[in-house]
Amino acid sequence: MPLDTSTYNLAGLRTDGRRWNELRRIHGQISTQAAADGSSYFEMGQTKIICTVHGPSEGRRTGGGGGRDQSNSARIDTEISIAGFSGVDRKRRNGKDKRVQEMCHTVESAFSSTLFTHLYPHSTVSIVLHVLSQDGSLLAACLNAATLALVDAGVPMSDYVAACTTGSTGSYASDDEEADPLLDLNGVEEQELPFLTIGASGGEDKVNVLIVETKVPMVRLEAMISVGLDGCRQIRGILDEIVRAHGKKVLEARVN
Repeated sequence: MPLDTSTYNLAGLRTDGRRWNELRRIHGQISTQAAADGSSYFEMGQTKIICTVHGPSEGRRTGGGGGRDQSNSARIDTEISIAGFSGVDRKRRNGKDKRVQEMCHTVESAFSSTLFTHLYPHSTVSIVLHVLSQDGSLLAACLNAATLALVDAGVPMSDYVAACTTGSTGSYASDDEEADPLLDLNGVEEQELPFLTIGASGGEDKVNVLIVETKVPMVRLEAMISVGLDGCRQIRGILDEIVRAHGKKVLEARVN
């Protein structure tokens, strides 16, 4: 069912009651899985992710030659499992799915420039993401969940990688420069509107990820990226609060 854009224009609200620059409810926890070196649970609206991190640990070469990996920095391996009950299509996606492979590659690329992999030669950092529910911003939620799990694992990194989606109220075919940007799209909005996923790190908004998920008119791209970077700053603050709250809890437990 198409979005009622006239309702948005008159009331200034989206279908879920948010304004154009508002994030959905975000909730996160770390150290949720005792068997992993690092773990997290992350919710971005109704998109829910469990992430576990194993390593850095010395691994073997994946090629046919066998023997130990002789690389001078750690390799990042990512696995994403999407439960069949997570979305309305009831389709279970595995590692051979093209969309899943693209997301795995994006996660690996984002953290290869953020983690201090040179400190762990001949090693592997494994990131495993389980998608329990999806309602938009799936790649962004995976990146945020992985950030929390990597922090929990104690893997040295230059900064958080915070990610979100941003879209536009105009249709794909329209070149209307007055179309409004929207922050943190839900599943219905992603089906109807052009959007992109952006991930940034550091106080200077270093862009680690910029994936244009659909056709986006060039006249709207600058405004969408600007709104997306602001959203990344907001999410970075939330991730930092989650990490600090966990650290405080750990210190209190040791004192007591």
